Amino acid sequence: MTQPALRSIAAAEIDGVLDFPSLIGALHAAFCADIETPLRHHHAIVRDDGEAALLLMPAWTKEKEGSFLGTKTVTVFPGNLEKGLGSVAGTYLLMSGDTGEPLLTIDGHRLTLWRTAAASALAAKYLAREDASHLLLIGAGALAPYLARAHAAVRPITKVSIWNRSPERAEALAKELSGEAFAVEVVGNKEAAAREADIVTCITLSQTPVVSGEWLKEGAHLDLVGAFRPNAREADDAAITRARVYADTRRGALKEAGDLVIPLANGIFREADLQGDLFELCRGEAQGRQNLSEITLFKSVGTAIEDLAAAMLVFKKLG
Repeated sequence: MTQPALRSIAAAEIDGVLDFPSLIGALHAAFCADIETPLRHHHAIVRDDGEAALLLMPAWTKEKEGSFLGTKTVTVFPGNLEKGLGSVAGTYLLMSGDTGEPLLTIDGHRLTLWRTAAASALAAKYLAREDASHLLLIGAGALAPYLARAHAAVRPITKVSIWNRSPERAEALAKELSGEAFAVEVVGNKEAAAREADIVTCITLSQTPVVSGEWLKEGAHLDLVGAFRPNAREADDAAITRARVYADTRRGALKEAGDLVIPLANGIFREADLQGDLFELCRGEAQGRQNLSEITLFKSVGTAIEDLAAAMLVFKKLG
């Protein structure tokens, strides 16, 4: 039997078939399904221009027929920013779970942008106030516009504020988002903006906190997306102690996320203080926001379930 030709899906084609409402729904279904996700392989690469990383993220569904298998290979080279290149690159390979035959290769970077933003929005459905209308983006990289649109898909966002170390990049992001349904502004004082925002999303590669829990108002939701190493964090101890803390996966966040690993090591946070992950929230095994005044925090480290769900949705939409 002749093996079908392997189809390659570029970034523009992904953008053409995905939308956040359907992707958020696909992620919810995946977190409720029986999907095997080994802990991702994370390999540090020592370089003169900063430590780089290689990540391998496999997952597979367990249906007897019509199942899928996939893996993502990702590289993170922070030094690329000085070269005018993106810091993250990757490829996703989607295969038949019945035969192991390859079905699609998908632009891994673009798939990651979509699924990461959708995961934060899925968490916000449970954790952000239903009337949350002001979003602050701390960071203006490639993921930032996706997070703005994803949060706007689940909450009535009318205003997006942007802070970035480089005002020029913040201005470029504001221009990119100018056609959306919400108003956009660039801010120079991130503390003042954080004190007003209903949702604060951090998407940086900072090793040290870029937001303080003391800045968060009652009812705020803090979405931490950028830091993914055990020695890097975007929020300080005050954010951890003031908030009800959640993550995308318990296993990944408690091992890889410096925002939780460092407070754990310092004794100001316990594993029992993690209120739930996306598995538990989606399955009704953990309770999300309990009142209008509490502060909530979601730590995203990424999981292969999200990639597989997004790749399966691309495959199905392509027909």
